[in-house]
Amino acid sequence: MSRRRVCVVTSGHLAGCPRMLKAADALVEAGYEVRVVSTISMAGSAAADRALHASRGWRWCTVSHERGRAPLGWARSGVRRRFAWTRARRAPERVSLDVAAAALGRVHEELIDAVLESPADLIYAGTVGALAAAAAAGRRAGIPHAVDFEDFHCAEHDPAGDGAVFNVLARRLMQDVAKDAAFVTAGSAAIAEACADQFGVEVTPIHNVFPLPKTQPTQCRSAASPLRLYWFSQTIGPGRGIEDAIGAAALLRRPVELALRGSVHPAYARALVQLAGACAPQLTLRLLEIASPDQMVDSCRAHDIGICAEQGHPPNRALNLPNKATTYILAGLPVVLTDIPGHRPLARDLGEGAIVFAPGDVAALADGLQRLLDSSGAFARAGEAAWHAAVSRWHWEHPDERDALLRLVDAVAA
Repeated sequence: MSRRRVCVVTSGHLAGCPRMLKAADALVEAGYEVRVVSTISMAGSAAADRALHASRGWRWCTVSHERGRAPLGWARSGVRRRFAWTRARRAPERVSLDVAAAALGRVHEELIDAVLESPADLIYAGTVGALAAAAAAGRRAGIPHAVDFEDFHCAEHDPAGDGAVFNVLARRLMQDVAKDAAFVTAGSAAIAEACADQFGVEVTPIHNVFPLPKTQPTQCRSAASPLRLYWFSQTIGPGRGIEDAIGAAALLRRPVELALRGSVHPAYARALVQLAGACAPQLTLRLLEIASPDQMVDSCRAHDIGICAEQGHPPNRALNLPNKATTYILAGLPVVLTDIPGHRPLARDLGEGAIVFAPGDVAALADGLQRLLDSSGAFARAGEAAWHAAVSRWHWEHPDERDALLRLVDAVAA
């Protein structure tokens, strides 16, 4: 009997889409024949993608619109998207779904063609630019498609100007791809509930969690050393709680290091340096390069506390549980969390391993950090609580995470 074939699709780079990467890996391990379709838009990320693929057991197909190496694809896709966006901006509620898909997915048609190049029994897609392509390919080929809403895409942007247009188009596409999907997954319980309410479909939460590391974390913090705070994402930018961390550092009575990992616009980097210099002279700010998804847990180990301080706006930010929060605890780091719906399930399980504060309340954050510093054994207990939460619930191998996805796929395959 031949193996069932699954095509996993993302409109981004592999290195920037750990959810689809984990799904592909898990399906290969479960015995499926897996083909991954992704895009290439930046040379540096393409090299990271190749390094990831080198150690994997699935086939890989790329759609390139990198300006330097695929200038024709870059120009053609750019013109097409600008045309679609211009039409959509005039009446986002009334344009066709094809126009909406082209406005949100620069290489929408190319992704469809890439998916259909090889037979599959199921197409599973994540990232907003791949959802409509997967559904279209599945409908053309007469095979089932499934979709992953890592974010509540219809509320990813501020509801004004082009942000409002994006939200309207995303809502229409999410509704369309979900209506006949074999199954729908979401990046958090809060996003799953919002999608179920909005689109009237059953949604399974598959959290942004990662495999348990081979090495158990060890407590190696020196009381005399600066407090080492850590934050990472694909992009270092405003509205993500970095300013809260700097403000809290200004109130602490000791040296602090804040390491930020991700790509950053030079103007924003300068603004952060100026803010830290003005209000927190005892703070050392460090900007780190993006790391491979396979290295993210180890990259946390040199720090004391992980920062996940989403501000709750746009609305998607209130529902999302970012992968940074669940990565920190795999390295045994206590976590700073804002009190928003997407964070609350993890915060409850972390107990002593979490410092929870309202977005913008830097005094409360500073108090929580100071309590950890002042109380004998508090750091060790917080780290142990974080690791316990990771081992007992918040990891990829948990039955409600990887196995939940495999059960969904198995049901379609059967």
